Formats: sequence, C-alpha cells, structure tokens
Amino acid sequence: MCAKRSMSVLWPALNGIGSRFIQANCPLKCHFIARPFSIHTSRPRRPSSIIPRPVRYSSSKADSSELAKTSLYDLHAEYGAKFVPFGGYSMPVQYKDMSIIESHNWTREKASLFDVGHMVQHEFNGPGAEAFLQTITPSSLSTLKQYHSTLSCLLHPQTGGIVDDTVITRLPYGVRPSTQDKFYVVTNVGCREKDRAYLAAQLEAWNKANSDSVEWTVLEDRGLIAVQGPKSSKVLLSCLTEDTRLKVESLYFGQSTYAVFTGGNFEVLVSRGGYTGEDGFEISIPANEVKNQVTIMLRNEPDLRLAGLGARDTLRLEAGMCLYGHDLDDSTTPVEAALSWIVGKDRREKGGFHGDSVIMQQLKKKSEGGGVFRRRVGFIVEGAPAREGAEIVNEAGEKIGNITSGCPSPVLKKNIAMGYIKDGLHKAGTEVEVVVRGKRRKATVTKMPFVPSKYHKAPSGK
Repeated sequence: MCAKRSMSVLWPALNGIGSRFIQANCPLKCHFIARPFSIHTSRPRRPSSIIPRPVRYSSSKADSSELAKTSLYDLHAEYGAKFVPFGGYSMPVQYKDMSIIESHNWTREKASLFDVGHMVQHEFNGPGAEAFLQTITPSSLSTLKQYHSTLSCLLHPQTGGIVDDTVITRLPYGVRPSTQDKFYVVTNVGCREKDRAYLAAQLEAWNKANSDSVEWTVLEDRGLIAVQGPKSSKVLLSCLTEDTRLKVESLYFGQSTYAVFTGGNFEVLVSRGGYTGEDGFEISIPANEVKNQVTIMLRNEPDLRLAGLGARDTLRLEAGMCLYGHDLDDSTTPVEAALSWIVGKDRREKGGFHGDSVIMQQLKKKSEGGGVFRRRVGFIVEGAPAREGAEIVNEAGEKIGNITSGCPSPVLKKNIAMGYIKDGLHKAGTEVEVVVRGKRRKATVTKMPFVPSKYHKAPSGK
C-alpha cells in the first residue's frame, strides 16, 4: 500500500479465511487543474537485495463517518451487506444470505457481481500519451491494438519498484471510428493519493521536456462493476441491446468494446477479464446509472448474486493474483514479483522506461550477472493457514522469506499462500517450513494459479 502513510488495518473474521483488508487514509476525491503542479514525495526505497521484512501498519480505527460510498452503497445495504473500511470507502465484505465460502463457490459455479466502483479510472490522451505511458510503465503499448488491454505496473524512476499495478486499454479518441487514440487506465484505490502525486509529478516533468502534450482526466463520474463466473457471459448478454450483444459476445480475454443496456440511452465500456480467474467482464458505467442497472440485472437473472471483498480476496488468491500492499510494494520490481511477462520484448532490448537499467539487468541470466535475490511463489501449507507476515524458514530454522497472502482454498480444501522466497529455493516442489502461531508447519512451493484459470482466450494465432 502507500509507503510511509498512516494506514488503518482491519482483520475481519471472514469465516476464518481471507487476508487483511487495509484502508488507506487517502482523499475521497482527486482534483486537478489544467496547469501542472508539483507535489513532493518521499524517495522510494531501492529494490531489496535481501529477504523482505513483514510490512507493518498502524492499527488506528477508521472513522466510518469519513468513509466514501460507491454508487451501489444503498443497494448493498438493502441486500444485507456487512461493511468494512477499504481504501477510504465503506465496502461490502459479505451479505447476510451467504457466507464468504458460499459466495466464493457461487462465483466458481455461476456468476457474481462485484462492486469495484472504488477503483480509480483514468484517461490519458494527446499526441504524447503513448510515449508518456511507455516511460512510466514497461509495457509495449506501441503494439497494443485499439480495444485491447494489458496488465502493467507504474514504476519508480531509477529503482524500478512498483508504484501500483494497473490495467491499460487503448481506445479510439473522439468520434468512432477514429485513428486517434486514448488510454483508459484503472488503478487501485488504496494508492489513490500516492498515484495522484506520482502521476502529477511525472506528467509535469514530461510536459517540461516534451512538445507532445498529454491530457490526464480522472473519471469521477463513472462507476465500475465486475460480473464474474462461468455464467457471466449469459447474464451480461441478456441485459444488452441486440446490436451490441454480438460485439460483446465476440470478445476474448483482454479485449473491450462499447455496449448499451436494454432500455438505456447511455454507453458502457465492457472489458473481458477480471480478478477471479473465471471468465468475466468489467463494465465502466455512468455513476448515476449504476444502481438502477444492477437492480435490474439482479432481479432478472437468478444465476447472478452480489459478492463482496471476502470472496474477491479468496478468489484472486486461488487465481494467483497479487494484491497491492501485500504481494506488491514500492520496493519490489516486476521481476521479483514474477511479473517479468509484462515487460514487452522490445522494451527488454531498448529500455526507455523507469528503472530500465535495474529491471533489464535482473532479466539477464545469472551467468551474465543478472537475476534477483527473491521471487514471488505459491505455497501449499499443512496444518493451520499461513497469514501475511509469517516467516518462511529452512530446516535449520533460518529465515528464507515471508508470506504475503494466505487463506484456506474453498476449492482445493487446502491452505494456500503466496510470498517471497530466496532465489534458488523458488522451484515447484521445494519443501520448506512456515512459522504459524509460533509453530513450524510444512509447506511446499507450488506453481500458480492454484486453481486453473478459465479465461475466454482467443484461439492460438488469432
């Protein structure tokens, strides 16, 4: 989460499962002016060359009266949601008619709707937008086609540490079809304040050094929902107009299109993907239309249920996905985090992005002086589940890493976890021990995802 900031930590019961939910004391709104402005930020730490220590946060309680609410807050309350502070928002963790495990399994078997309106949606456009984003991320955006997305990371200069993880989509700008592009970028609410300062500083530096201007807009008037699960396509398609239904149905994982809900006079951006490992869609929708549309979907689709942060966390962990502030932070590079694949092939050769000297060196073979000291891996843990901060040790009891996320897997009926371990011990099948409640438990390094992903991917070569 945001480095060197006051954090509120909540440990909900979650029926005995799930990782910590962390609420950052960040502003509820981001305000921008046309003229660039300077914000001083603390210097990021260098990527760690030793096994990281558990991250510590303050335990001050959040004042619920200061928490923001998404456009679906009242609907959550109507459905009996239990709310928790998360990223400065009051968010549903579960609902009265389902336990977290039941909600988790419903998502794996049918379809769930998650309110992700707390996430921050941005747009970057202008002649310098692509080059600017290629400076602050390691992605090959020059080869990203319109209506296609890629997972990426905002990077610190010099160190290559991860400021935040993000999804970037190239879209047409202006009247469609258009040869001009804009970029739709979604970032984490827990890093809202940090990301705002980072992007403002980076954009100010860019505009001073380059003639190709960049415009940055935070889409405060948009809501965001995610429909996830094997029946998500059927559920969503039944809600769309006939002329846009075919466009959505033809989408593959990582692709987007504009669509219209039946009876609506507004467009929504539909992106195929999500945070559960299941087939699904994320829909950016006008904030003032979200509640009405979700109400209609829930009323008309018996296979669709609301799901909260509890199920979202266990689902993403089974899918081997990172949660910023736990599995990723400012001191971790994409290579250490097992995200080397986000570094584009041409970027590996030419660089030109923040921290390129560090990351390109880490990508080299050990015989060429490359490599890292730690790597993110998965674990199956015997006995009690390992939680964030638990130490990983060898037979001699020497610390060789730490757990960053962990919970019992509802699907596997085993304790799963992810964390960072000393390089050389990261291969699947390696047996280690994890200290849980003062006792050493056997653990085995395991490939992720723990549960096979079911994304609707395009056939090879298409």
